[in-house]
Amino acid sequence: MSVKPPRTERLLWVGLALTMAVLLLASWLAVLKVRAGFGKPLPVYGQVGDFALTNQEGRTVTLADLSGSVWVADIIFTRCAGPCLKMSRQMMDLQQALSAATVVKLISLTTDPEFDSPSVLKKYSERFNANPGRWWFLTGTKPQIAALAIESLKLTAIEKKPEERQSPADLFVHSTIFVLVDKHGHLRGVYESSGEGIDPSQVRAELLAGIRRLEHEG
Repeated sequence: MSVKPPRTERLLWVGLALTMAVLLLASWLAVLKVRAGFGKPLPVYGQVGDFALTNQEGRTVTLADLSGSVWVADIIFTRCAGPCLKMSRQMMDLQQALSAATVVKLISLTTDPEFDSPSVLKKYSERFNANPGRWWFLTGTKPQIAALAIESLKLTAIEKKPEERQSPADLFVHSTIFVLVDKHGHLRGVYESSGEGIDPSQVRAELLAGIRRLEHEG
């Protein structure tokens, strides 16, 4: 003959089980929140088209080489007397802030391919301690660069007419933004690098937050 536990004891065990269930549910929801990036997914602005450009090591880089990696891109040129040096320093700071274990890539396109050969880009990259396994400086023909920069990444690069130049190095008007691309080649974020009221450290923090969100996406 079995003996039923007292009603108080049964209620105690039921309450304990419910408490454990609530704690487990809260823990599960917290994990989902982290994986989702603490908010709504970043918008999708478009798909990056395929490309084939050459990096500072003389190696051909295509969209397939970036598949599975989140990446950040900008557009500069090595003879730039304006914002390019500042942007490259910001990219260097971002490189230093990234975990060694992450597969995030950094891409700097040149607007000046006739001058910025792989060897010139390599020398420029060394000024910023660019890791050639993570940070690629890309060159190619003008139409190839325009296809990636303008059509896919929504970056601007306009060559100045000789009469408009204020110095021999005043060659281009170009975007001063960083763009963020996900593991599937979708453009997901645009970040202004400089300007009135813009704090470079805040830009870096926002980029890192966006990178983390995209790394946790499926």
